[in-house]
Amino acid sequence: MTPSLTAEEIRDVNTRYHDVAADHYDAKWGIDFGDLGAEQVSAKLRKALGAGAPERFERSLEIGAGTGYFSLNMLRAGMIGRATCSDISPGMLATLSANARRLELAVDTQVADAEELPFADASFDLVFGHAVLHHIPDLGRAMSEFARVLAPGGTIVFAGEPSRYGDRLAGVPKRAAGALAPLWRRAIGARLAPPAEGGAPDAALEGFVDVHAFAPGELSQAARGAGFEDVHVRGEELLANWFGWTNRTLEATADPRDVPWGWRQYAYRGYLLLQRLDSRLLEQRLPPAVFYNLMLTARARG
Repeated sequence: MTPSLTAEEIRDVNTRYHDVAADHYDAKWGIDFGDLGAEQVSAKLRKALGAGAPERFERSLEIGAGTGYFSLNMLRAGMIGRATCSDISPGMLATLSANARRLELAVDTQVADAEELPFADASFDLVFGHAVLHHIPDLGRAMSEFARVLAPGGTIVFAGEPSRYGDRLAGVPKRAAGALAPLWRRAIGARLAPPAEGGAPDAALEGFVDVHAFAPGELSQAARGAGFEDVHVRGEELLANWFGWTNRTLEATADPRDVPWGWRQYAYRGYLLLQRLDSRLLEQRLPPAVFYNLMLTARARG
C-alpha cells in the first residue's frame, strides 16, 4: 500500500503524522463524545462480542487510542472500569487527555509501541483498538504482546481494519464522485475548495502511514499464531461505506463554507441508516472480504 520503508521508518512516520493530525483530528472525522458517540461505540462493541459477552470489563487497554473516541465513550457507557490508553503519538494522547478532562473522566495514558508494550503480564481483561492494526509493521509481534498483557481468558477486539478487496471496491464510488464533483458543486452553489496555505500539514506523510490491508484469513492467522482461541473475523459496512466515500469525495472538492447544512444532515443521517442496514441484513449474509472494514475478536487461553 505504501512505498517501501523499514519498520523503524514506519513507526517514525506514524508518530509524526499523528502528532501533526491531533489538533484537527476530531473535527476532520466528526468525532462525537455525546450520547450519539456513546451509542455508536457501544453498538459496535456489542456487535463484535455477541450476546454472551460481559457487560463490563474492569481493566481495558486501547491500542492506538488516538483522541479517545472509543475509550472515553466506553467509560461514559459504563462498559469499562479503568481505561488505559496507549498510542505511538504523544500528540494524540495530549488531545485525548484534554478531552478526558473536559468530560471529567479518569484515564491512564502511555506512549507505547504496540510491538513492545510497557505493561506487565496479565494486566488487562480487554485489549482493543479501532483502525490501528494496519499501521503496525510486525503484526505477529504485536499480537504476541496483546496475548502477554491479557489476563487468562481475556478478550481482544479490533475493528475498522481495511479489507484488501473491500478497499478496491471502495475505489468505484470515489472515482465516480470525483467525476461528478463539478456538477455537484454547481448544483449546490459551492465554490472549488481553496488550496490550503502551504498544503495540509500532515498531507506529505499521509501516504506512508497505512502499511497493510487484510484478507480475513490473514487476521485470523495472526491471532491464532499468537495463541488466541475463539477467533472470529467479520465484515462491516458495505452500503454505508460506498455512500460515505461518495459524499466525502464530493465534499473534499468544495469550499466547506459553501456546503449547505441540509446536505450535511442528509449525508450524516443517510450514513447511519445504511450502517444499520448493513448490520442487520448484509453482514450476516455476505463474505467478510467484500466489506470495507474487518472486525477481529478472539480470547486469550485460560
